[in-house]
Amino acid sequence: MTPYLDDGDITLYHGDSIDVLRTLPAGIAQTCVTSPPYWGLRDYGTGGGQMGLEQTPDEYVTNMVALFREVRRVLRDDGTLWLNLGDAFADKQMQGMPWRVAFALQQDGWYLRSDIIWSKPNPMPESVTDRPTKSHEYVFLLSKGPRYFYDADAIREDVTGNTHSRGTKKSPPKSLVHDDSGMKVKNNRSFMEATWDAVTARNRRSVWTIPTEPFPEAHFATYPQALVTPCILAGSRPGDLCLDPFVGSGTTCLVARKHGRRCIGIDLNADYLNIAARRTQQLSLLGGTPEPVATLDRPRGLTGGAYNPPGQTPHSNARTSDHRRKQ
Repeated sequence: MTPYLDDGDITLYHGDSIDVLRTLPAGIAQTCVTSPPYWGLRDYGTGGGQMGLEQTPDEYVTNMVALFREVRRVLRDDGTLWLNLGDAFADKQMQGMPWRVAFALQQDGWYLRSDIIWSKPNPMPESVTDRPTKSHEYVFLLSKGPRYFYDADAIREDVTGNTHSRGTKKSPPKSLVHDDSGMKVKNNRSFMEATWDAVTARNRRSVWTIPTEPFPEAHFATYPQALVTPCILAGSRPGDLCLDPFVGSGTTCLVARKHGRRCIGIDLNADYLNIAARRTQQLSLLGGTPEPVATLDRPRGLTGGAYNPPGQTPHSNARTSDHRRKQ
């Protein structure tokens, strides 16, 4: 399949995500970071068969499972999926769509490793008075197998101000004690070793407070770069290939390029692929790639005829994939 854009590091495809995924070789991507259309939220103006416009939640979940089965095939054996999903309401009931999808993926063979809360300090206002205003979404970390690549050090966070050492080399923490017989007793040894000295950073927690990100080229709040960055850093190494089957305006590919990764993006809306292409190409021209990255094992320089160079703008108001923030 001819790419919409291919500069050797960033490759964009125009088409239905599952159809494009089926053309990709198995085991080429290290991680997938994506935000699919949420169920029942909006029509993105790309015709019939759009994901998210299914008649029932069950149909939506079935389509999600089928698509991410192809993603799993394209991932390396130690690959990961970072899946951002928001919920939906129908008949005055929250549908629990993120967890429906997560459990269905688990049943289909994925390993569900973490549920990350994306806490929004600037959520979309709601006019409801019979429930709290929704101010969070989920990012699920799933893996292809029980052992997978995950760089915890790349996303460690600062410790709180009251963190202190639990012991010294001469005076070990109280978690190492002796019983009446004089025998040494191990009591939570892993905790002792982790807290022997005062630390300045800690393992990343599962609640990420990140504001939504306005986007000047369209009337929506985008999938924030600050949300994508820890997923890319923890899920891949420099030079690795990342994947986003709902790339929209290109945030995943943009972050991947900033951090020296390659990226494949897929979207059904050509207008927003133009935005994705301009964003990633402008970053390249500005020297945004911090280090050289390896090339894909396929011909370089292939382009579809629809890419608009910098300075031209898309003509449609249709919106797609990584900017569906209203709950």
